[in-house]
Amino acid sequence: MKHSTFLLFSLPSLSVMFLFIAIPIVSVFIQSLHIEHKQVIIVTENCDPFGCETTTAVDTEASAKLKEKAPLGKFNGFKTYSNRMHFAFDEVGEAWKSSDSFTVFTKKLYNYPLYRALSFTLTYTFVVTPFVLFLGFLVAVGVNNLPKMFKGPTIFASLLPMIVTPLVGSLILFWMVDGDGVIGATLQKIFNDNSLSLKASPVLTWIMLMVYGIWHLMPFSFIVFYAGLQTVPQETIEAATIDGASKFQRIRHVVIPHLMPLAIFITLILLMDNFRVFEPIIGFRAEAHATSISWLIWNHLRESAYPLYNAAGATSMVTIFGVAILLLPVLIRTWRDFKEKNKG
Repeated sequence: MKHSTFLLFSLPSLSVMFLFIAIPIVSVFIQSLHIEHKQVIIVTENCDPFGCETTTAVDTEASAKLKEKAPLGKFNGFKTYSNRMHFAFDEVGEAWKSSDSFTVFTKKLYNYPLYRALSFTLTYTFVVTPFVLFLGFLVAVGVNNLPKMFKGPTIFASLLPMIVTPLVGSLILFWMVDGDGVIGATLQKIFNDNSLSLKASPVLTWIMLMVYGIWHLMPFSFIVFYAGLQTVPQETIEAATIDGASKFQRIRHVVIPHLMPLAIFITLILLMDNFRVFEPIIGFRAEAHATSISWLIWNHLRESAYPLYNAAGATSMVTIFGVAILLLPVLIRTWRDFKEKNKG
């Protein structure tokens, strides 16, 4: 295909991407460089024969003029990225100097919101992603080997976790692990401890969130792998069988190489989704033990009477760069494979 033809063919998609992806990202980045205007306060002193009383009030007219003059707020540069709510460069430097060991340093880092959110986000991403890939592939192979009459009902049952809305699914599991729920009450009876709670322990909360993430995302991996299994060349499978290859060897040397492009595609989608984990934290009300970067953005916009748009914008940019860094190794490998195929 000629370059000009390819450009004309992809121009509508590129235009939509520029309009709905590039422009909003640039807008968020610009917003992250500004801070909200401070409220103009009027101090009034009222005196009478019994004494004087000082009152304060917000000058709404002056505040409105400031906002009209500079709608984005006061220019703050990259100071938002270096403050205590984000990378906390000054505080991290002091913590490094005053720490006797790396363990002590990491504990001090955990006191800062962004690093605390990053620790859970990265752990969740690197635990859930491989489990979803592996288990989804196993389920796809198992369903593919079932008799035809059982495939339909099994596929439907396997897709149920993906059909359920993430927030609803997390709320259901949240109620089940409660002390009065099925799972929570059963564990209390097994360990004979009425005070046992999965919600009270940070470690158990993290495990519970990751188990839910695997349960919810595995159907996506399964259905993509299952569709890919239908395209495996049967001639190659039959030839491998005649040559004496076992079932495991056929899967390893024929099926897996054939499905590798799908595995890369699923990995890319999972890395992006898992790095933006949000709904389970809200559904499980796990903010005390687990916060993510997406949860920080939501928190910046809801905590204050005046939403912290600059903080939310800076955290959004951190999320974008984080996703890009995670995807970079996979994209580089894909590009190398593409170049090698073209050379061949």
